[in-house]
Amino acid sequence: MDVRNCKKCGKLFNYNGESLCQSCVKEMEDKFFEVRDYIYKNPTANMAVVAEENDVPIQQIKKWVRQERLTFSKDSGISIDCESCGKPILTGRYCKDCKGKMTNTFSSVYVEKPAENKPNKTSSKGKMRFLGN
Repeated sequence: MDVRNCKKCGKLFNYNGESLCQSCVKEMEDKFFEVRDYIYKNPTANMAVVAEENDVPIQQIKKWVRQERLTFSKDSGISIDCESCGKPILTGRYCKDCKGKMTNTFSSVYVEKPAENKPNKTSSKGKMRFLGN
């Protein structure tokens, strides 16, 4: 069992991959829904206003956007930069073009090569043979 201090409140908790205790995780989830509802009601608000009105750090809002939990409308004027090319995007980590390039790169790397030592289906090796009467 791994016990750590919560990064937000400092309490000890059983670490499960998240750096916050259960009560702080719940508090952050409540803040997330608050921010999401605020953005829905105020689609043209900029990120600084959203952060200030909801008492949430801008970095946390950016984290939710990178995780694709939040998306801003095109009218909002809010965007973050693609981590690969720097082009402005509304959600996620990469723009559509960079995602396509990565998909093509990964799929070309994972091409199943034909096995060289597979037995030929037309050969009689490995088959059972019977002697005729």
